Amino acid sequence: MTARAGLRRVTGANTLGIAVVLLVLIAVFGALRPDAVLTVFTLQTTLVETSVLLVLAVGMTYVIVTAGIDLSVGSVLVFSGVTSAMTMNALHDGNATTAGWGVVFVGLLVAVASGAAWGLLNGLLIARAGLPPLIVTLGSFGAALGAGQLISHGSNVAGVPDVLGDTLGTGTWFGVPNLVLVAAAVTAVGALVLGTTAFGRHTYAIGSNEEAARRAGIPVTRHLVTVYLLAGVLAGLAGFMALAYFRVASITGHDTDNLNAIAAVVLGGTSLFGGAGSVVGTVLGVFVPAVLRKGFVIVGVNVYWQPIAVALVLVAAVWFDQSRRRARDKR
Repeated sequence: MTARAGLRRVTGANTLGIAVVLLVLIAVFGALRPDAVLTVFTLQTTLVETSVLLVLAVGMTYVIVTAGIDLSVGSVLVFSGVTSAMTMNALHDGNATTAGWGVVFVGLLVAVASGAAWGLLNGLLIARAGLPPLIVTLGSFGAALGAGQLISHGSNVAGVPDVLGDTLGTGTWFGVPNLVLVAAAVTAVGALVLGTTAFGRHTYAIGSNEEAARRAGIPVTRHLVTVYLLAGVLAGLAGFMALAYFRVASITGHDTDNLNAIAAVVLGGTSLFGGAGSVVGTVLGVFVPAVLRKGFVIVGVNVYWQPIAVALVLVAAVWFDQSRRRARDKR
């Protein structure tokens, strides 16, 4: 693979258009309220508010590139946050507020392991049992949320260590929020792996034509299990990040995270039909709805217009993807 082809896979073939849309939105809102939009504070809050969703969306990018879908990531995030918070509390006499880094590290491991367990279950049912991804992940969406509600008795779990909230949750490094740094690191690794490694090439190949990939010697079953496992791990990490930021494991605060992650991936140019997309495009796709919401709030637009605007942009993105596919098929 040439350097140009590798760069194209890292950045994606359709990122320019969504980048222009993002810049236009920023320019419009900036012209309307330059005193509130074009500020460091607005930039920092937007970056922090999108960090958790960005980590979810990186995993979702891999899944959708394989022509799959994962509706469970929001519920897995909730479950991972609950198990992590309850474990940390259990290790510190029922309230981990004053716990140290040892307890925090165990909490991180529990969150990631919880996400990995659900991801592995999804992957096995989809790749080995041959069940449709939509049905499997719809089932785990309900099961993971229900399991989280059962073990927490339907209540939010507090008692998050102050050291976790003060560092990962609200801390900064040279002025950059630590939460943003973690999301940026995950994004950079995800983009490089998908765009420059054999694992990434196999992911694209499976999404383009699963049977052809199998005949070419790609271990399709194992690869799909790994992709869904990755999505689960990142959902677990996102749950831990949300726990640090909000300082509570919320049962009801992530109802639409799965749909927001899918929307971000599609807006970023990843095809729902598989075989095309990039993590860089997903980053842009995450920020388009975020800028719309933030801009509407700042300029005083009725909040009920926000989901309508995001929906219109999403439908337009899917229409563009389908039109491009039809034009390619006619050649």
